Amino acid sequence: MRPHDGTRIPRRTATRALLGLGVAAGLAAGSLAGATAGAAADASPGAAADGQGPKPAAPGTGASAVPLPLPLLQNNLGLTTAEAKKVQVWLAAHWQYTGPVDGVLGTSSWAAFQRCLRANWNYSGPINGVLDTATLRSLHRMLQANWGLTGPFDGVVGPKLQAAFKRFANGI
Repeated sequence: MRPHDGTRIPRRTATRALLGLGVAAGLAAGSLAGATAGAAADASPGAAADGQGPKPAAPGTGASAVPLPLPLLQNNLGLTTAEAKKVQVWLAAHWQYTGPVDGVLGTSSWAAFQRCLRANWNYSGPINGVLDTATLRSLHRMLQANWGLTGPFDGVVGPKLQAAFKRFANGI
């Protein structure tokens, strides 16, 4: 690369400048995508009123079809709004859920679920409402023991886990 005055820019400097621009563009795109998803969640009927959703997944958190921790728009794990409301009613009756029964399993819903998982399914993580790998592993144990989930824990929120979670929601 040569500037207009005819002097030469060292290759390393040019490479760093291009990498810097690429990283800045990537971060801006990610920020815009996150803002768009957040705005969509806020604008949708039944959007969670119990706080922000889980934080974005850290790289290399597993071979999941959906990265963990799960973002707010995906934390119903395949449940319909009516099914999620059933879960919230159950959580309110048994696990100190005090949030709205709105059919969106947000951080308050998952915090109550973590209390259930801690008491019964060897969950040892924080009660923070984040649907992370530890929460999902304990949920997997519960669904495997009582709701027909088969196979070892693989960190994937796939059709088998979603079907078992639906059986749970419709069976409580």
